[in-house]
Amino acid sequence: MTLNIPFLNYKNIAVIISAILIIVSGYSLFQNGLNVGLDFSGGTTIQVKYDKPVELAPIREALKNNNLNGGVVQFFGSSLDVTIRLPSDVGVANKELDFEVMKALKTYREDVTKVRRSFVGPAVGDELKNDGGLALLVALICIMVYVAMRFEWKFALGSVAALAHDVIIVAGFFSVTQIEFDLTVLAAILAVIGYSLNDTIVVYDRIRENFLKMRKGSSIEVMNRSLNQTLTRTLITSLTTLLVLIALFYFGGELIHGFSIALIVGVLIGTYSSIYVASAAALALGVTKEDLMPPEVEKEGADQDALM
Repeated sequence: MTLNIPFLNYKNIAVIISAILIIVSGYSLFQNGLNVGLDFSGGTTIQVKYDKPVELAPIREALKNNNLNGGVVQFFGSSLDVTIRLPSDVGVANKELDFEVMKALKTYREDVTKVRRSFVGPAVGDELKNDGGLALLVALICIMVYVAMRFEWKFALGSVAALAHDVIIVAGFFSVTQIEFDLTVLAAILAVIGYSLNDTIVVYDRIRENFLKMRKGSSIEVMNRSLNQTLTRTLITSLTTLLVLIALFYFGGELIHGFSIALIVGVLIGTYSSIYVASAAALALGVTKEDLMPPEVEKEGADQDALM
C-alpha cells in the first residue's frame, strides 16, 4: 500500500510549532543559560571505591553535612565505584579538598579508598566551551558546502536550517529543564547533527530522483510523494534508535544520562525536522525541477553543424 499523506500541506502549522519551540528555547537560553557541568565551569573530580555496594543518597548527605555543597555524585561503572565532582567555589582550599572529602565519606562508610583525582581550572573550562561552540559552527558550514556540491544551494540552506533548528531546540531543552550540560551532551548534539543530516540526505535524494522522473506535478506534490516513499525507512530507523537510547538511559548509569537524554530529544526533533523543516525550507526557497537538471554539454563541432 502506497502512503499518500500530504505532509507539506500542513507546513504552515509546522512553521508555527517550530517558531514557538525556537522562541521558547532562545528565551530560556538568554534568560537562564545552560547549567554547565564541571567540564566547562571548572572543578575537582574525585573517584573513590568501596568494598561493598553503596547507595548515592547517603553519600550526598554526608558531603552536605560537611559543608561540601554543589557536588555531583554518580556511580562510575558499578555500585562500588563512585565519582564526586565538586565546583571550584566549594569553599575549601584545593590542597585540603581530598582530606575533607574523604573525612566526610567516612562518616557514612569506613571502607572507602581514593582511586584518583583530577582538576579542571576555569580557564580550561572556558576553552572547552569555546572549542565546542566552534566545532558546532564548523560542522554546519562544512555540511552546507557538502550539500550544495551534491545537490543545490537551496537544498544546502534547507539542510542547515533544519540542523540549526535541531541544535537550538535540544540546547533549549537543557536550558528549560536545567539538566547538566557537559562534554557528553555536547558530543550527543554533534551526533544529532550527523543523524539528522543522514535522514535529510535520504529525503533529498528521493526528492531529486522524483523531480527527474515525474513529468507532471508541482514541487509540493513531488516533495509529498518523496516524503511518503521514505517515511517507512525514517520511522524504522528512528524507532530502533530510540529503543537503544531508552535502554541506555535506564541501564547505562547516571554518568551518561545527559548524553542519552540529548540523543533521545535530538532523534525526535531530527525526525520531525527532516520531514518538515528541511523540505519546507527548500520549498520556500523555490526549488524546481530545473534546479536539479544536469547541465547540457555542448557537443564538439555543434557550432559548425549549425552553420551548414
